[in-house]
Amino acid sequence: MQCCEGLRSQATSRRSLLLGGAAFAAWAYLPKFARAADGRDPRLVVVILRGALDGLATVAPIGDPDYAGLHGSIALRPDGPNAAVMLDSFFGLHPAMPEFARMYRARQAAVIHAVATSYRERSHFDGQDVLESGFAGPGRVQSGWLNRALEALPKGERVTRALAVGPTTPLVLRGAAPTVGWAPVALPQADDDTAMRLLELYQHRDPALASALTQGLQLEKVAQGDEMKPKPGTNGVGAMRLVARGAAKLMAADDGPRIGALAFDGWDTHAKEGGPVGRLAQLLGGLDGALAEFESGLGDRWRDTVIVVATEFGRTARINGTEGTDHGTGTIALLAGGAVKGGRVISDWPGLKPVNLYQGRDLAPTTDLRAVMKGVLHDQFGLADRVLAESVFPDSRAAKPMQGLVVV
Repeated sequence: MQCCEGLRSQATSRRSLLLGGAAFAAWAYLPKFARAADGRDPRLVVVILRGALDGLATVAPIGDPDYAGLHGSIALRPDGPNAAVMLDSFFGLHPAMPEFARMYRARQAAVIHAVATSYRERSHFDGQDVLESGFAGPGRVQSGWLNRALEALPKGERVTRALAVGPTTPLVLRGAAPTVGWAPVALPQADDDTAMRLLELYQHRDPALASALTQGLQLEKVAQGDEMKPKPGTNGVGAMRLVARGAAKLMAADDGPRIGALAFDGWDTHAKEGGPVGRLAQLLGGLDGALAEFESGLGDRWRDTVIVVATEFGRTARINGTEGTDHGTGTIALLAGGAVKGGRVISDWPGLKPVNLYQGRDLAPTTDLRAVMKGVLHDQFGLADRVLAESVFPDSRAAKPMQGLVVV
């Protein structure tokens, strides 16, 4: 069963490759603080899960007495076969994420639960627009909050090899490229002959873009060398690891990008979502593997890295008749990286009793996702509260930056 919006248009899937293809974009300037006296060289990766992640199935409130009845056959349990990994006495992590569990134990991963953007409807298109634009409502702009954050940072030294790599650029990093200094080159998923024809066209019309495309094609070969090509039988879930491996290779370089964004499709689990095993478990395993690829690929850079995983909204607290979940509201955000002050589930838990559910059906959000993003940007890159409230996330003064998410 497909979401009705998916039936309306198949074109939306082209924004990124289904189930693990990614749009990867990167900043093309080294920030001045990269050579700060304390030796920090911060990196930020934003991973967007398109389709709406079931936060109650990923980090389950097993200690809530109403959870098991609502999630029914797909509810996680603290014991027995495929038991959840208990993060504390209340929350259990999906067993498909052992790498995240290891990072959590090492205090390099954290969970923010009962989180949502300011959007309260249930349209994937509008929800993703709000998530990536950073505005309170959909349809406001064609630029993203991360791009506007980049505009507020010191320009520093030019890094000519940091270009957008991937079939599209996520909205979160779209904007006025000449101002920010990164080149939004969308590399076609095509053969070398097609790429060369494009290059020849640009050489006549836009020499600067032709130069960027040439470097982009070289980057693509670096990010997707022979060892990076999907093996026969590799599905989209496995491709999440491949994309993360290539991105990590680029971001680990001294002259590589410091900020990147990836987007993974396929999280719309209306039917046969599965509990500890099944469709969602496969997706979470791909995400878990991608996080591990960043850790290993970044090497020493992992120490100064924060990865934020977010989605447009959550899913219903009660499963539907096809053992799936429908579009909801509250969900989770995940943080991972050596710079994360981890080992915590951060939540003002609203409870799952009928009276506490949002509109009688969803996990009620108690944390604004913008507060999470603001906290990371403030601690990782020193952006001022005023800039975050007025420029990066306009009209968001009420969402104060969450403190203490990053080791500084």
